Amino acid sequence: MLGPIVKEAPMEEFDTVVVGAGQAGVAMSEHLTTLGIPHVVLERARIAERWRTERWDSLVANGPAWHDRFPNMAFACDDDAFPDKESVAAYFETYAKRFNAPIRTGVDVTAVTPKDGGFVIETSKGTIRARHVVAATGPFQKPAIPPVVPAEAGPLQLHSNAYHNPDQLPQGAVLVVGGGSSGVQIAEELMAAGRKVYLSIGPHDRPPRRYRGRDNVWWLGVLGKWNADSPGPGTEHVTIAVSGAHGGKTIDFRALAHRGMTLLGMTEGYRDGVVRFADDLKTNLQAGDTNYLSVLDEADAYIAKHGLDLPKEPEARIIPQDPACVTDPVREIDLAEAGIATILWATGYQFDFSWIKADTFDDAGRPQHQRGVSREPGLYFVGLPWQTRRGSSFIWGVWHDAKFIADQIAIQRGYMAYQGCAAIRVPEDA
Repeated sequence: MLGPIVKEAPMEEFDTVVVGAGQAGVAMSEHLTTLGIPHVVLERARIAERWRTERWDSLVANGPAWHDRFPNMAFACDDDAFPDKESVAAYFETYAKRFNAPIRTGVDVTAVTPKDGGFVIETSKGTIRARHVVAATGPFQKPAIPPVVPAEAGPLQLHSNAYHNPDQLPQGAVLVVGGGSSGVQIAEELMAAGRKVYLSIGPHDRPPRRYRGRDNVWWLGVLGKWNADSPGPGTEHVTIAVSGAHGGKTIDFRALAHRGMTLLGMTEGYRDGVVRFADDLKTNLQAGDTNYLSVLDEADAYIAKHGLDLPKEPEARIIPQDPACVTDPVREIDLAEAGIATILWATGYQFDFSWIKADTFDDAGRPQHQRGVSREPGLYFVGLPWQTRRGSSFIWGVWHDAKFIADQIAIQRGYMAYQGCAAIRVPEDA
């Protein structure tokens, strides 16, 4: 006897599926909702999960609350404060509730495959079909640890995304590799906790946190630098050393060294327990100084041109003397002799779009797109660095990029909705 016939549940279908519910996904959902476009946002964990669990405990936003937010809602703190990571996560959660964003948490997207003019989305909770897909997983996907020091070298090695606080590290000195915002803030926190800290620094920009009564983000705005559409030649991989920690202050590597931190050039090799460093520390610091002073020069010129009544700040141009680790750079460190128990890699991230089965990536796995519109019809990206301009991967910038992508989806929906008659050719002898 045949058993009962079990009918499979029909496959869910949406016009648009957004993958990721961080700042990019929430912004995308708001604009799709405003345009009346049916959609769902799929998030493998919780809203803004990376802010919650893939950042160190004391992290704060790198921009003040008045600036680094979406236009339609302020942070619940002083405008000039730098919100902590929990406040940022709560901000996005509250923002999503304001327009009842259709976010499904705990859903892991495992594959997105183009099929029949749309996409099949495989998830941990079943299969979904959609006409459009937006990858809103942001720029911080796969921690990048250079293959320099082998795992068996001895010290604990971890990426900055796995660091939470000094107490989680074994006793001993720490080598922090990376002179960007994350590396500097973590290194300073470790030094304040009583650790001996070595900081390996590569090429970097070092803007002032504030100058003449205005924050760095304000100067970037009025000087037109947020709208740069691509990094300058040779600066594609230059990090930005700026911090909102402790109320926001300009990063000064030399000052950190005078307080006991040992500065090093770029980490370039390892052999038999010894880490080697490039002879580029002074060059990197001087290039950072040049960037710093150039911003002050442009700010002074802007103030003069527009007749602004902003207080002069001559002390901002004082560069501390080079500490001993700069004048007599350390080129090698024996990890055991130096008592280094931890190597912390603040070396950024790589993209991981292996779940998207479409021909729109270069050989390095980077998305090929124009302002977030991919080569695969119907597939879009939001939250990429330099997606449309310098501000694209920042909270406020991603909101504007998401609006552009939502508009592109609406335009395509308009074409697909067209029901005009096909042209009829009339014979010449009729």
